Amino acid sequence: MTAEDLEPESPADERLRAIGRLLEIVDRLREPGGCPWDREQTVDSMASHLIEEAHELVEAVDAGDDGETVEEAGDVLMVLALICRIAGEEERFDLADAARTVSEKLVRRHPHVFGEAEASDPEHVLRQWEEIKADERREKGGDESALAGVPRSLPALQRAARTCGRAVATGFRWASAAGALEKVGEEIDELREALAGVDLDREAVDPNDLERERVEAELGDVLLATAFLADYLGIDPERACRGALGRFEDRFRFMEGRFGGALGQRSLEELTAAWSAAKRALS
Repeated sequence: MTAEDLEPESPADERLRAIGRLLEIVDRLREPGGCPWDREQTVDSMASHLIEEAHELVEAVDAGDDGETVEEAGDVLMVLALICRIAGEEERFDLADAARTVSEKLVRRHPHVFGEAEASDPEHVLRQWEEIKADERREKGGDESALAGVPRSLPALQRAARTCGRAVATGFRWASAAGALEKVGEEIDELREALAGVDLDREAVDPNDLERERVEAELGDVLLATAFLADYLGIDPERACRGALGRFEDRFRFMEGRFGGALGQRSLEELTAAWSAAKRALS
């Protein structure tokens, strides 16, 4: 089955009408007499806007705010539509090309839905998905590594999780999360060894006193090991880190409110007590 074999939705479908109106608006913005800012954009210049809007969408989803999520999802759609409109003007590709390509991909990678294959659980689906992607790369003569296809531009923790998932799918894995946790401990021990002999009790550690490359490498290994552990626990490390940052910010602002914003004049004991109070108040 191909994407063309699927029955299209009725022209009266509210989704199609809404997307059609969006495309008409984007077209108008790019036409002579349209918006000067939109008219001067390029595919390259819009790429950074897409990243920004995608992050804002994730933030809205994490906040559980449907109103904000709808708005930010719309912004992502707008940027995608504008990118495809600009590319269409340059006779490179357009939104129809993008939609057809992803439709074919979805049908091809879901043989358990659109073909005769079977998939009994999500894990089976993921294995099948990766096998199909590997076949596609092989046919294109591309990178055939199991780790191929993980974007290097992803945030590091998110990329670590995706890389771990790929490695685990090949059988390169611990028998359980216990092994992943033990690995975190090993990496922390190696970081301690790299820092041996360095006076960490000083208020400021001079980077020149450190074996910077080794320490950086060992610290990176600790971060990577924790991201891998998260994957074994079924936790998104990027989301977990965002949650931790959110809690830190809330508690820090609580402290600022308690002291009127003047933290620099407070003793460590006062700050520690205020931090504990913030944790209790905001738990």
